[in-house]
Amino acid sequence: MWRDVVDLRDFYGSGLGRVVRRAIRAKVRAIWPNTKGMSVLGVGYTTPYLGPFRSEATRAIAAMPAGQGVLHWPDNGTGLTTLVDEIELPFADLSMDRVLLVHALECAEQARPLLREVWRVMSASGRLIIVAPNRRGVWARFERTPFGHGLPYSTGQLSRLLRDNMFTPTHSEKALYVPPVYSRMMLASAPAWEEIGQRFFNTFGGVVIAEASKQIYAANAEPVKKPKRRYVTLPQGNPGAPTRS
Repeated sequence: MWRDVVDLRDFYGSGLGRVVRRAIRAKVRAIWPNTKGMSVLGVGYTTPYLGPFRSEATRAIAAMPAGQGVLHWPDNGTGLTTLVDEIELPFADLSMDRVLLVHALECAEQARPLLREVWRVMSASGRLIIVAPNRRGVWARFERTPFGHGLPYSTGQLSRLLRDNMFTPTHSEKALYVPPVYSRMMLASAPAWEEIGQRFFNTFGGVVIAEASKQIYAANAEPVKKPKRRYVTLPQGNPGAPTRS
């Protein structure tokens, strides 16, 4: 079930939400350090993470599913958000170089059609990043944050889902090791939590961040099967019949 866009906005406006944004944004930018001249699409609630791409990408668009709702973004200037049906994205085939899914896959009622639509709009050399709640992490167990809703995934489950929908997983890691609490002391120590978690408790990060490339299948030419020759035995003539001379 989709989270309401207003609830998501309010979460990212909180102290805990700002910590989440910094941690995940750093990972996404490390995976995609340069998007100059590219088209970047965010599906779900991705506006907290698309900001850095606006200055370098040719275009950056936030597609918000109808079940979630839509808000204007950015705050100043022309709106770059659109309300969409997640299984019928209003973009041309092969039109996006980078696609980012946040607060999307775990909420989608039809995950496979969503991924197939993403596959359709991605260019042949495109890359996809999915940020989803980690099934083994603490964040998926607390409903006070958006990551405590929807269907969480383990790294293996997400990898299999990508492969089943014509993507090749290329990279995965985790983030959000700080406990999902609003304590100022805890939030102030978030960078230390991230560093310690990456080194010693990698399995228990709050989110899985998986990158994948588009899998292109080339049709294998099948040899044309030549029909086998069949020999038919013709009936022999009557031995007693007269022979013409």
